[in-house]
Amino acid sequence: MKGIVFREFGELVTARFGEATWDALITESKVPSGGAYTAVGTYPHEEAVALLTALSRKTGVSPDDLLKAFGEHLFGVLSQRFPFAVAGHADIFTFLESLDGVVHVEVRKLYPDAELPSFVTRWQGDVFVLEYRSQRPFASLADGLLRGAMSHWGGRYELARHPLGRDGAREAIFELRRS
Repeated sequence: MKGIVFREFGELVTARFGEATWDALITESKVPSGGAYTAVGTYPHEEAVALLTALSRKTGVSPDDLLKAFGEHLFGVLSQRFPFAVAGHADIFTFLESLDGVVHVEVRKLYPDAELPSFVTRWQGDVFVLEYRSQRPFASLADGLLRGAMSHWGGRYELARHPLGRDGAREAIFELRRS
């Protein structure tokens, strides 16, 4: 995973739970990087899982809820850092339709070694369906990113998530409709 994700996770943990909590997570989880993340570096996703698990134990908040909250935060950061990704989209639907064909193409230009999830989108009547697949167990992060996008475009949407296959953490179907 790219270091920008780890750095923003650290920023969020520090803002919400304090610097001492972030330092404790680094120490307790014994991550190989020692918590020294650069924005352009690449780190094993297992470090993120270890940090997330430690934070969940420390706060009593479920890993899924922590990932969703982080995803909402991360969308705001990424949309400001990479405005090309959201520019020109009238609504969340055109943005989501552009993820694999436009946004991820641009991300790969900036970070050629990025391992990105895949998205397949389609309309089923008035429901927008997004199929999410990843090598990492971060469907809840995708859920939070979607919620961040909903807020960015006005938040007048309903979102439902369903597991896809046996591993709902790596594969999920998201259904989005205007409310």
